Amino acid sequence: MTMSGNGKRITIKDVAQEAGVSTQTVSRVMNNTSYVSSETRQRVEGVVEKLGYHPSTLARSLSQQRSYTLGIVTYGLKYIGPSQTLNGIADQADKLGYMLLMKELNSFEAYKVDAVINSLLSRQVDGILWAAPEIGENHAGIEERLNRIPVPVVFLAMRPRRGVPSVATDNYQGAVMAVQHLLDCGRKRIGHISGPLDWWEAQERKRGWQKTLKAHGLEASEQRCAEGNWSSKSGERAFIQLLKSFPEMDAVFVANDQMALSVLRQACRRGIKVPDKLAVIGFDDIPESAYFYPSLSTISQDLQLVGGKAIQDVVGMIQARQDGRSVSTRSKLVQPTLVVRESTVRA
Repeated sequence: MTMSGNGKRITIKDVAQEAGVSTQTVSRVMNNTSYVSSETRQRVEGVVEKLGYHPSTLARSLSQQRSYTLGIVTYGLKYIGPSQTLNGIADQADKLGYMLLMKELNSFEAYKVDAVINSLLSRQVDGILWAAPEIGENHAGIEERLNRIPVPVVFLAMRPRRGVPSVATDNYQGAVMAVQHLLDCGRKRIGHISGPLDWWEAQERKRGWQKTLKAHGLEASEQRCAEGNWSSKSGERAFIQLLKSFPEMDAVFVANDQMALSVLRQACRRGIKVPDKLAVIGFDDIPESAYFYPSLSTISQDLQLVGGKAIQDVVGMIQARQDGRSVSTRSKLVQPTLVVRESTVRA
C-alpha cells in the first residue's frame, strides 16, 4: 500500500480500476502466480509503476494465512562455510519474497533444540532451516522432533536420513576426488589433516581419504592423519605433527582451505618445495586460495547453491501444505568439483 500525492492510500483496488481488471488479476501479476496474458500483464505493470503501488506484506500475510518469514538456525558464522551458506539462503529467500529470522546457537547441547524451535514458532515462521552442522549427538532424535513441529523443516550439513529433508555437499565424493587427483599426480604416500572428527563433514572427508587409498592398495593408518579444528592455526599445528609421524609423506589432503593455506606457509618456512616435494590440496575453494603462492588446488563446494536449494525445498513444502498436497521428504547431495592449481601439479 502506498500514499498518493494528495495523501490518499493507493490500494490494489485502485490499480485494478485503473487497469480495467479484477483485483485477483492484479494479485496474480504481482505474485507471478497463475497465467496472465502478456498484454494484461504489461497493462497492470504499467499502472503499478504509474501509481507507485507497493503491495502490503501484512495484507498478503493475513489473506493467505502465512507470515512469509522463515526461521534460520545456524552456528559458526566465523567459519567461511556457514557464512557462505547463509549468503545463499538470504539471496534465494529474497527472490522468493521471504524474510529471515536468524538464531545463531552458542553451543550444541541437545536440550536446547526444542527451546530454539519453540522460539521461532512463537514468531509465526512458515518454515525452518536448520543450518547448524551435525556435530556429535546434536542431531539425535531429529525424526521424533519433526513429528511435533507444525511447519516444514529442512536440514543442512547433516548426514542423510530416511524421511528427513536435507541438503548438503557430498563431502565423501569430494574427498575421493581430491585423493584420486593426488594419485593421478603420482603421489603414493598421502597424509590427511582432518577437521574436528565430531563434525559429520570432517568424518566424511576422512572416510573418503581412507577408502580411496585402500582401494588402491595403499595405507591410510592413523599415524598418517592429524586433526585440526578448521582454523589456520590448527592446520599449522597438525602439519607439524604429521611431519613427525609421517616424514616420508609426499602429498597431503587437508580438510579445508584455511588449514591448507597454513600448510603452504609452514612448508615454505621449512624449505619443503610445493609441489615438487609435497603436493597439497584443500577443500572449499575460498577466494584466497587462488592468490597464494603456489596457488592452492582444492575441492570447490558451492555452498551458496546448497543454501539456495534448501530455501527452494522448504518453500515448496510450505506451498504444498497450503495447497493440501502431500509433502515429499528426501535428502539431496550437491556434487563438488575439482579445481587444479599450482600446489599439486609440477611445472
